[in-house]
Amino acid sequence: MSQTAVTAAGEAHSRRWRALVFIALAQLIVVLDATIVNIALPSAQQELGISDGDRQWVVTAYALAFGGLVLFGGRVADLWGRKRAFVIGLIGFAAASALGGAATTGTLMFGARALQGAFGALLAPAALSLLAVMFTDAKERAKAFGIYGAIAGGGSAVGFILGGALTEYLDWRWTFFVNIPFAIVAAAGAHFVVREPAGSRNRSPLDIPGVVLSILALTSLVYGFNHAESHGWGDPTTICLLGGSVVLLLAFVLTEARVKAPLLPLRVITDRNRGGVYLSLAIAVVAIFGTFLFLTYYLQVVKGYSPIRSGFCFLPMVAGMMVGSTQLGPRLMTRVPARFLMGAGFLVAATGMFLLAQLEIGSSYASTVLPALALLGLGMGMTFMPAMSLATLGVEPRDAGVASAMVNTSQQVGGAIGTALLNTIATSVTTSYVHEHRTDAATKPELVHLQGVVHGYSTAIWFAIGMLVLAALVVLSLVDVGRVDHEGAENEIAVPALAH
Repeated sequence: MSQTAVTAAGEAHSRRWRALVFIALAQLIVVLDATIVNIALPSAQQELGISDGDRQWVVTAYALAFGGLVLFGGRVADLWGRKRAFVIGLIGFAAASALGGAATTGTLMFGARALQGAFGALLAPAALSLLAVMFTDAKERAKAFGIYGAIAGGGSAVGFILGGALTEYLDWRWTFFVNIPFAIVAAAGAHFVVREPAGSRNRSPLDIPGVVLSILALTSLVYGFNHAESHGWGDPTTICLLGGSVVLLLAFVLTEARVKAPLLPLRVITDRNRGGVYLSLAIAVVAIFGTFLFLTYYLQVVKGYSPIRSGFCFLPMVAGMMVGSTQLGPRLMTRVPARFLMGAGFLVAATGMFLLAQLEIGSSYASTVLPALALLGLGMGMTFMPAMSLATLGVEPRDAGVASAMVNTSQQVGGAIGTALLNTIATSVTTSYVHEHRTDAATKPELVHLQGVVHGYSTAIWFAIGMLVLAALVVLSLVDVGRVDHEGAENEIAVPALAH
């Protein structure tokens, strides 16, 4: 190899890692925004005069736009080019954040959140697909996806900390404004550093029926579970939304099997490794998102912690996530089959959940919550790293955007299901507990209510444990990709590299 070629290869290597910094920053913005606003919601609700009945739309508007448009966003990234979609997504997200921070009415706030979700649906799959087409060497891919996985998994917990600090020491509006400088830096860095491999776009005509059906189906599904949380599973609207989403999803699958250039080529999800990753992530996120909600309320309502203190209580999970994603995951992925690494990660996370299931009103943070969160973070870190890599492994370059979007779809749908389902379980158990102890409630109503709330949380967490065990079984049953040795040669099956 000539000196010129060696120099060019070295420059390309350096450029990839600089690009990863800006891609990771963009992913952090998207993940942070899913939780950072939750901490600020009470203050924003009071200042803007949002009613208790309407406050859910601050969260729901984002979830609906993101969940409904993410598949379309992935396809647009394949069509336009990931770098262009990435930069446009960042600029749009920053503009929507500025609108949200400057909102003077609840309606403006809801609209800003919907715009954030829409641009996030473009940005998130573009970011992940850029990694997929830029990092094809086995060892580099493991490290890059380890960093990305740590951010994807730990960013939600960081959102609690940052949201609490901004709300307590500045103003709730800064939970929106903080996105702007990050987005500008990431967009500028991506413009100058990111180099998307040539010939990897999918220039096929856009599948309009698939786009319409996917948006309607995913929006109906996400909104159905959000509606169930507040109105119950037997509510006619809930039944219509969930039933309609099933019909629309079936129509979407039939359409994609027949059109020449489908929005979601079925080859992306019928591969057993990618399908196993999408399904296991959706199941695991059901457990994780619901537990975040319970633990936040436990720390602030039951233990009486301030928002910023409760946010810092999540730090052990972030630390565990970083260790699992950047240290254990990349090292073990080259030594053991991915299914064993992911399966073990889910089971380690389930062990952390087991400790949380023992929560009582007087439980010590240091002896119960801290080790539980550390194990939960470690386990999910071990899982997210190979999951993010396998979700796009072997996919054709022209499908990288939509394959990446499926990761976000799994997380979004899993989060909607988890929040609604686990909250329903917890609420019904709490109600039953208070009714069974109504004699004591007559003399000590506040204590009995808190006992019922904690009992509801622990019961729902047992369900979450079952979901994590189920996710481990799905991975062990479906994912059959082997390990990759240090030279990059696959030990059991061929690992296809994405074409440049």
